[in-house]
Amino acid sequence: MKFVKFLAALIVLFTANDTIHAQTRAETIKVSGNCGSCKKHIEKAAKQAGATIAEWNQDTKVLKVSYDEKKTSNDNIQKKIASVGYDTEKYTGDDKAYNALDECCQYDRKNKK
Repeated sequence: MKFVKFLAALIVLFTANDTIHAQTRAETIKVSGNCGSCKKHIEKAAKQAGATIAEWNQDTKVLKVSYDEKKTSNDNIQKKIASVGYDTEKYTGDDKAYNALDECCQYDRKNKK
């Protein structure tokens, strides 16, 4: 029984150590989009890229993200969002994915890079 308690204590210690050393970063990213459907797609893509928190504001077009720097990066998050059809500050959305978006989601791409 003492061995089980000791083993459980070691597991807790190593888990706490990983949590303490996590490099969490919070940033904002400008992302084009129009509606609530865009919000779902953008936030889902950011989380699939490793963001732990992703909140896109439809009015300001700003995505607030938090992520562990050991697991992903701002660049990876922007690439993933662009791959589903949305332009970011750094990447142009994939044309095929953009064309497949619902009509309400097809924002004005005047500033296409």
